[in-house]
Amino acid sequence: MKFMRIALAAAFAVTCVAQTGGFGTFAGIIRDRIKAETAETEPECEDITPKRGRRTPLGQENDKNRHRSDKTSRTFAREEAVACVSDGMSWYCPHETDGKRPSVPSEMAWLTEHGGHFLGEDERVIYLTFDAGYENGNVEKILDVLKAEKLPGAFFILENLVTRNPELVNRMREEGHLVCNHTAKHPDMTKKTQEEFEAELRAMEDAYRDLTGEEIAKYYRPPEGRFSRENLDWARGMGYETILWSYAYADWDNNRQPDPVSSIQKVISGTHNGEVILLHPTSATNAEILPELIRQWKEMGYRFGTLDELCGKL
Repeated sequence: MKFMRIALAAAFAVTCVAQTGGFGTFAGIIRDRIKAETAETEPECEDITPKRGRRTPLGQENDKNRHRSDKTSRTFAREEAVACVSDGMSWYCPHETDGKRPSVPSEMAWLTEHGGHFLGEDERVIYLTFDAGYENGNVEKILDVLKAEKLPGAFFILENLVTRNPELVNRMREEGHLVCNHTAKHPDMTKKTQEEFEAELRAMEDAYRDLTGEEIAKYYRPPEGRFSRENLDWARGMGYETILWSYAYADWDNNRQPDPVSSIQKVISGTHNGEVILLHPTSATNAEILPELIRQWKEMGYRFGTLDELCGKL
């Protein structure tokens, strides 16, 4: 079977070389094919958020995982890692219930000392934050709900949203929401040099300024929750506070949206004082359940704060 695949690959290569007139052109064909097959169907979208509470340090898999195949073990290590590149970390916050407030993971105890925020004061306040990289009809619905309820939100956006949906970005600003920096292109920022890191944030600043004539709010959320101590310090040096979260759930996959009823139960059961909740406004489930969530939160005695309050800027 292996020999057959090799033979077929060789035949394909010879045919392409003959038709294109050389290996240089053949290599170009391969590059174009790879590029086409790996292109994002939803440009600049955040297509993965870490599964909270399931990260362990790289290389500390349990005995059961050691007996997996090499391929499966590599996949497990990649998905379950806290520490990956250099000092890179993947933020997670284990879900608590009955109003219990989550604690900062022990391996990230230095977070707040370097300008990171994930939880507010121990009072009945919720901070609504949204990661918005593109529009699919649901971002507008989320804005409609916030407008009807007269509630503030913080939208961490990408350059793509400014380019493709400038009217939505202007609406966020005009309706009193904080428009914040989620980077321009959504890369893994732990793999960037300081110069590259700063350039990525400035590109987002420039896009927002070109559209609105105003400065983007100085709050930064690292793509996929990936960061390092250096990242936090670099962001702070640019005037940013780094905003993570104390609650999030699996709402980001448009092809596997969670059940609305169970999602309401899950989110409400995880509600706690000072909660910084991360929601993806592209989620059809979130667009459907947000009014009910807000109703129940209000019945529980919660009010809704802003990141300026969270970070002591009021």
